[in-house]
Amino acid sequence: MSLEEKNAGSASYGASSIQVLEGLEAVRKRPAMYIGDIGIKGLHHLVYEVVDNSIDEALAGHCDTIHVTINENNSVTVVDNGRGIPVDMHEKEGKSALEVVMTVLHAGGKFDKDSYKVSGGLHGVGVSCVNALSTLMHVEVARDGKLYMQEYVRGIPKESVQVVGTSDKTGTSVTFLPDDTIFIESVYRTEILGNRLRELAYLNAGITLTLTDKRATDENGEPKTEVFFSKDGLKEFVEYIDEAREKLIDSVIHISTEKNGTPVEIAMTYNTSYNENIHSYVNNINTIEGGTHLAGFRRGLTRTLKKYAEDSKMLEKLKVEISGDDFREGLTAVISIKVAEPQFEGQTKTKLGNNEVMGSVEMAVSEALGNYLEENPKAAKIIVEKVILAATARAAARKAREMVQRKSPLSGGGLPGKLADCADKDPAKCELFLVEGDSAGGTAKQGRSRQFQAILPLRGKILNVEKAMPHKVLESEEIRNIYTALGVSIGTEEDSKALNMSKIRYHKVIIMTDADVDGSHIATLIMTFFFRHMKELIEQGYLYIATPPLYLVKKGKNEEYCWTEQQRQVFIEKFGGGNEGAVHTQRYKGLGEMNEIQLWDTTMNPENRTLRQVTIENAATADHIFSMLMGDDVAPRRQFIEENATYAKIDA
Repeated sequence: MSLEEKNAGSASYGASSIQVLEGLEAVRKRPAMYIGDIGIKGLHHLVYEVVDNSIDEALAGHCDTIHVTINENNSVTVVDNGRGIPVDMHEKEGKSALEVVMTVLHAGGKFDKDSYKVSGGLHGVGVSCVNALSTLMHVEVARDGKLYMQEYVRGIPKESVQVVGTSDKTGTSVTFLPDDTIFIESVYRTEILGNRLRELAYLNAGITLTLTDKRATDENGEPKTEVFFSKDGLKEFVEYIDEAREKLIDSVIHISTEKNGTPVEIAMTYNTSYNENIHSYVNNINTIEGGTHLAGFRRGLTRTLKKYAEDSKMLEKLKVEISGDDFREGLTAVISIKVAEPQFEGQTKTKLGNNEVMGSVEMAVSEALGNYLEENPKAAKIIVEKVILAATARAAARKAREMVQRKSPLSGGGLPGKLADCADKDPAKCELFLVEGDSAGGTAKQGRSRQFQAILPLRGKILNVEKAMPHKVLESEEIRNIYTALGVSIGTEEDSKALNMSKIRYHKVIIMTDADVDGSHIATLIMTFFFRHMKELIEQGYLYIATPPLYLVKKGKNEEYCWTEQQRQVFIEKFGGGNEGAVHTQRYKGLGEMNEIQLWDTTMNPENRTLRQVTIENAATADHIFSMLMGDDVAPRRQFIEENATYAKIDA
């Protein structure tokens, strides 16, 4: 169907479709309530809210192209070729529907079932919230042969909606400049927006999303532009996530169907790793806490694979009991469903609660996977053999896990001998430093505040968990020490692999390594361990990276610590007249080169230090990056390092 034909049905989408629930007054007062926070996450959330409107038009079949542009002044423009926001008079509000959508919270077509069957906006705060948090917003709507325009300052219209020209197209263009008196971060990051647009392209096959950054130029001197388009949707998404992993089966199993009125799309494959990587979405929202759709997927997968394995008599000689976890080891899957009225629950409101969805997803998986196994006996045999291997290894892992639990301080087993614990026992006040090497560990122990800072030195490079079997991970002394020091345990009633954090001993876990290549590698190994085995700790916001300085620069009585080369150059300019030779530079290659006072002053003292919090902005992208950085394939790793080396230097 062409866009012209789709747009023919747009007459039913008018002012009467826009429902108003409440006013805007609270948004500027308590912005974090509406967009999560006022840092980097909230800043980028503004763009997602505007893009969500365009995606909703696409889901309704009225839009196939969305352009996102970061302008030179850090404002953002989002343009789509949808029907255009209605501009006619809104009966109840007595003003243009465009003004209602832009200035009234919870106003929009998403609340009218006849306008949108499904919509991606999670709470419907939408574009009016973005408007309230922008110093300036400029909206243009092409509709009914005319071009309409309205501008706003901090959510208040400058004037009524104006007709500013004619247009033979339809669509909406929104430009907004985030209010830097509200946001503590005000600079957009291309890679964060790019990751989300890539994700949206995979989740909505056939839609073209473009990201242009006018603050940077390509080799031709043109603004840097990236185009995201996926023909095969989730199939390509799984291939992207698993790009750096070794395949176990050649194909991606792709399911696209509708069960009980719920559209279900799933793509899945198996690799030789020991990790389970399932990413689930509802109406394009990443449901990081899972929910009924994930439960339905797991049930369908376990039941179908188990039945096939039993029917083919492959489990007869197995001496251990098979569990649901075994069927998911080495599995990478993306689940995407569309629900007209999703009910979200959980801590971050990203857990789906609609009960009817469970049966729909289970049915879809059972049917499609059953057919695949029958039609591909060779691949089916490989998968079942992987399951049997997982069950055998799990028995070994259980013994290793019991060793960890026995040594836990909570079961009277005592703390690791190398741990220098702190005096305070309130986890909210305590922090644990994971320090590279005994020498730096000794300096940190001397320099710390014994009241609230604990030190655990780690010997050398810890195990690369990306390539290790689960029981090998738990047999590693350094990793066992981390579990024991933290006081966490593995396994809950619902999930034998889940992390039980109810008795965690520190609410800040700080990775402190040297500011060189080796130190970065060790920090990445530790982060990989936390991402794969203690993701809950990252999600709670407990994991940080310390940033020791790179240099101590001196000129006479003036001395300064510098964390970046740029800071060093500023000092040379200021005190050495630009002459590098006139300034003495001490380059810190390792933490051990600092004495305890210097380490405290620069890296450990809460009043002076800079900690970088480790967050998972986009789980699928993080999954892809960790598997690529810690896997065997050198080419994509080299490319990633070359592209991101400048960021690494600046952050160091």
